[in-house]
Amino acid sequence: MDNSEEVREFLTSRRANVTPAQVELPSGPNRRVPGLRRTEVAMLAGVSVEYYSRLERGSLAGASDGVLHALAQALLLNDDERSHLLDLAKAANASPIPSKRRSTKVQNVRPSLQFILDAITGGPAFVRNGRLDILASNALGKAVYADLYESKEATLPGKPMNLARYCFLEPERADRFYPDWGIAADQTVAILRTEAGRDPYDKDLQDLIGELSTRSEAFRARWGIHDVRRHASGMKHFIHPIVGPLDMIFEGTDLVADPGLNLMIYTAEPGTPTAEALSLLASWTATPASSKAPSAETLTKEND
Repeated sequence: MDNSEEVREFLTSRRANVTPAQVELPSGPNRRVPGLRRTEVAMLAGVSVEYYSRLERGSLAGASDGVLHALAQALLLNDDERSHLLDLAKAANASPIPSKRRSTKVQNVRPSLQFILDAITGGPAFVRNGRLDILASNALGKAVYADLYESKEATLPGKPMNLARYCFLEPERADRFYPDWGIAADQTVAILRTEAGRDPYDKDLQDLIGELSTRSEAFRARWGIHDVRRHASGMKHFIHPIVGPLDMIFEGTDLVADPGLNLMIYTAEPGTPTAEALSLLASWTATPASSKAPSAETLTKEND
């Protein structure tokens, strides 16, 4: 896989993010580049300047794990960035035989997995892939994301709802839903960038990135930053059109039996306004499971 451009831009951007002071090197006058010089990175990683220059030109093929980890340490990469670097090296060392980008088959969630989602009643739960397609959800998940399910850009005929399309192609809706749209946008792009490094042959992912880059200047600017993120745990903040602010804890886990899929579960700290809001949403959705999300209008009528 020729991912030399991706490698070059990632390493260059990470080098620019590290100041000499962060690695206990003198700043010195007349520095012509932001961050570290190539010579400084090479010294910190314990490799020759020529070898590091070759790596930064995009040639990760053949780089040993020891070199990659030394490079990650020299550039002060966090865990997500380190994993991304290893993914890029894996792609660079892959056999050239499957170099043609492949279109991903339609991913169907196993019935047993849907049963498990439906059994989770205390918080929103859903299954997504690396492209941020939501493939299945429980009733409370559909209620929380009701506005997304109504979005024309996020839910295209014959395709699952996509969080990235909602965020960047429905900016007015997304700005109302996310208390800080900028943070949500940054995280969305970083997740897609991580997935692109992990699975560079996914044609559907490349098509999505191409469309978003063409149609959204905000996406295009963030894509060039090369930030990465593995979405495993943390906090989610939404503004629901009916129950208002939702501040939820989330945990995500990869599904071993379904490579490429991730199970996400949200919950709220007991006794908080968010816990009360989720209980209210749960009471509205306490009906037989439906494949269609309740609309904000429906929830409003049921509350009257």
